[in-house]
Amino acid sequence: MKFYIFRNSTVENLFTSYEAEFSGYGAVADIPGGFDAYLFFFLLNYKSDVNLLLEEIEDFRQKVNYMAEKVTNDKPLIILTLENTFPAGWINSDLRLKNAVADFNRHISSLAETNHNIKIIDFSDFINQYPRKELTDWKYFYLSQMVLNPKLSIDFQLWLNHKLEAINSNRKKCLVLDLDNTLWGGIVGEDGIEGIKLGNVYPGNCYTDFQLNLIEAKKNGVILAICSKNNESDILELWDKNPFMLLKKEDFADYRIDWNDKVNNIRELANSLNIGLDSMVFLDDNPSERELVRSFLPDVAVPEFPAQPYMLTEFFRELYNNYFQVHSLSDEDKAKTEQDLIKKETENFRTAFTTAEEYLAGLKIELEIQFADDFNIPRIAQMTQKTNQFNLTTKRYTEAEIRDFVKKGHFVFCVSVKDKFGDSGITGMSIILPDSGNKSAIIDTFLLSCRILGKGIEESFLAFIVNYLYKNGINDIYSEYIPTSKNKQAENFYERAGFTLVSSENGIKRYYVKAREMQIKECYKLTES
Repeated sequence: MKFYIFRNSTVENLFTSYEAEFSGYGAVADIPGGFDAYLFFFLLNYKSDVNLLLEEIEDFRQKVNYMAEKVTNDKPLIILTLENTFPAGWINSDLRLKNAVADFNRHISSLAETNHNIKIIDFSDFINQYPRKELTDWKYFYLSQMVLNPKLSIDFQLWLNHKLEAINSNRKKCLVLDLDNTLWGGIVGEDGIEGIKLGNVYPGNCYTDFQLNLIEAKKNGVILAICSKNNESDILELWDKNPFMLLKKEDFADYRIDWNDKVNNIRELANSLNIGLDSMVFLDDNPSERELVRSFLPDVAVPEFPAQPYMLTEFFRELYNNYFQVHSLSDEDKAKTEQDLIKKETENFRTAFTTAEEYLAGLKIELEIQFADDFNIPRIAQMTQKTNQFNLTTKRYTEAEIRDFVKKGHFVFCVSVKDKFGDSGITGMSIILPDSGNKSAIIDTFLLSCRILGKGIEESFLAFIVNYLYKNGINDIYSEYIPTSKNKQAENFYERAGFTLVSSENGIKRYYVKAREMQIKECYKLTES
């Protein structure tokens, strides 16, 4: 990604790992094209006169307003919050500077609410990691106008990269947890369900706070799973009877509690949850178990576990920042664990029927086709960034790029799915590019979340798209399958749907179908909105 960075001080050393160009000091009038994203990174300078600092903040506000108008909404404008690294404390009761900084940050936050391409990054999250005297090296400040200490350059770039990954929804999906000496102190098989360390006194209070943090992570879209060598009956009794055990059975999307090899159990969890191993993070207090998983499952992230319980809170903060940061949260993110539990109920329900038709009819599946709009575009972009398995082309797009497709008159759809067991939310999307004469179209992107596969929804969604194009005067439809290491199951989808294979080269398959009316099975209730 190529950045253009608006700055008012020397910051080139903070972006050495990025492809970036820089404005002149304080200059925003010229907004050049040809960049993937724009970043506004103005830092309060050192001034002993508070009134001058207040004037500078007002100037920053005017510049941000100008950029919000001039940067087209198909390009991200990333704004770092304003922080005062040089507090001028002449009078203790004078809070004008503090209030002005807070007002500026509230202002850019309100701009982000009404301008979907504006993304705010909280710069205080970075500077609060360091004592104030480490933030600036006065030698470089006076020699080179560097407000931020150049020694922090690598740390800053690592931090910023995590923030940018969060904006692009590049986070891990699942946290796989050991139990003994991980979620509580002690070993339940030896100490008993009453003897493990949980509660309000040390070290139990450390594990209690750790569990509270995990509950919040779950609320924010992290899937929780268990991989533990234990007697399952002991853990079920613990969940039922120990009042200090905050995480309950229903908080986990799946678990493997047995005496089997953890490597194979983690593979089984990945298959059960229908996610890639590279979407998983594994926590275990046992260094030999960690090393085993690292050796045989290199795609799984395995951080070091803290040696002492009192280190758990800081460990969790780093864990979440490194693997699970998210810039904004969709309803689908919040409901991930519940949706995986729904999937399990659905699979159990399947066994009660002798034919697929009876099973699908019994599910009472409802498909709501939505056109891309301000409300669903964040989720649409997120799916392009995260969906790997049933993704025909695996093209990644930002929110701004999705808006650009819509602006250019391309068709962008998503599908929301519900059945008798619950609402899976928006779990499929497609981008179709009609030609200038609107007589032919290319299916650029077609994907579905793995959570809703196995119900024929993909065929019905594609049939809707073909019908829609046919009704809108499209005669010829082209599509392709681009192979990756993860989307093998989608390889023959277009053949099964009746498309004609035109060519196949280096694994890339290209297809054609004449636009026509396609039948959608009666067991699906389909609506448009």
